[in-house]
Amino acid sequence: MARLVAAVAVMTLFVGACSSSGSSSPPASRTGATTAGQAIPQPVLPGRVPVAPDSERVDLTMPTFSKPTRVTNPLFPVSRQDSVLFVGRVDGKPFRTEVTLLPFTKVVDWSGTRVETLVSQYTAYLDGRLQEVAYDLYAQADDGSVWYFGEDVADLADGNIVTKEGTWEAGKDGPAQMIMPGNPQIGNVFRTENIPGIAFEQVTVKSIDRTLDGPFGPLEGGMVGEELHMDGSTEDKLFAPGYGEFYTKSGPDVEALALAVPTDALPADTPAELTALETGADRIFDAAASRDWRAASTELGAMTAAWSQFRTGEVPRLVQPVLTRALASLSSAVRGRDVARSRQSAIDVARWSLDLQLRYRPSAEINLARFELWARQIQVDAAARDADSVNGDVFTLYYLRDRILHTLAPADVTAVNGVIGTLQVAGADQDLAAATRAAGTARDLVARIEAAGS
Repeated sequence: MARLVAAVAVMTLFVGACSSSGSSSPPASRTGATTAGQAIPQPVLPGRVPVAPDSERVDLTMPTFSKPTRVTNPLFPVSRQDSVLFVGRVDGKPFRTEVTLLPFTKVVDWSGTRVETLVSQYTAYLDGRLQEVAYDLYAQADDGSVWYFGEDVADLADGNIVTKEGTWEAGKDGPAQMIMPGNPQIGNVFRTENIPGIAFEQVTVKSIDRTLDGPFGPLEGGMVGEELHMDGSTEDKLFAPGYGEFYTKSGPDVEALALAVPTDALPADTPAELTALETGADRIFDAAASRDWRAASTELGAMTAAWSQFRTGEVPRLVQPVLTRALASLSSAVRGRDVARSRQSAIDVARWSLDLQLRYRPSAEINLARFELWARQIQVDAAARDADSVNGDVFTLYYLRDRILHTLAPADVTAVNGVIGTLQVAGADQDLAAATRAAGTARDLVARIEAAGS
């Protein structure tokens, strides 16, 4: 599961076997199948990997899955992770991850048992560009342990998918793997990935009572695990109640949880200051295009005042500095009357302000607004004649679509699919003019959908 550095449509693997139901399919036994309580066949490890002895492992016995999509394990609460934001740095560059629980499930046939699994989408951005997308499958066993049933991975570079290495599914490539014990104890060992040659990680529990620095203050009951890789290297992973995987460090590379909903959600209206940041960034984006620097400066003043006010309150500690830097970059660009930098910085400020609005608004609304921001990104990259980035932006829209389609009316679903199809053709053909037009259509479509829902 470690994804700090990434090693068409992946949804074709999932959609055909997915369901919107939250109930489990009944287990079905087959001749020769492994049944509950029996030992799980283990793959042979090549070389001399310094793994723990079997006597320390807690993941060697086949569990039962009566209600697999009801995940109650506090240290891996995937069924309650509606939307999670991670920030960090990899290779000295800013790293951002969005994890979203999707509104459908997938049935996996593992060793004669059909298990309905949750589908979680992981998207990672390195230096502002989509680097990796994965669709992860999880289910909880009756003893409270959470199991990992596979991932469909796509790694991107220069705007294109370069590999799907690391993709696997339980029952086809190997066994399902425990991602978190039901009641972890110090010394417990479990393999979160156990398919040598594709993916292998072994975790040893080192602490179960660590106090962690949460988004808004100390968190009690954190778990620390030492993760062993196939090459013998290790890294520490932290897990927090109500949040799940919380912090990963591999050498100088760090990925840390910044915000999670509904854990961090608030029953309140969106603060006016956050609305001012988002709408101000929108107006500066358009004002810079027309070189209306007076209007841009006026908006910037209002945004700066709004942020100065809002940041005195409760702000996720990892988001505050990056939004402050983004706003400073926008200010510098507007003062310098730099059209390209102003438009890019406006997108960045809008994106971080939307992240903060996750605490107050449904995640589907935030993802629809993110969809519109990536349409703007296509316009910026097309203006810069950067065909590779435009193609990468189109991939980003393609994957974002999975987070919003279930909330749209049938006619809007057709419209969204149509505009993405047009963008895919334009991106593949490196037709920047066509991409710009289609991005404008996408922006107009989002505006219409938002207006209809308001």
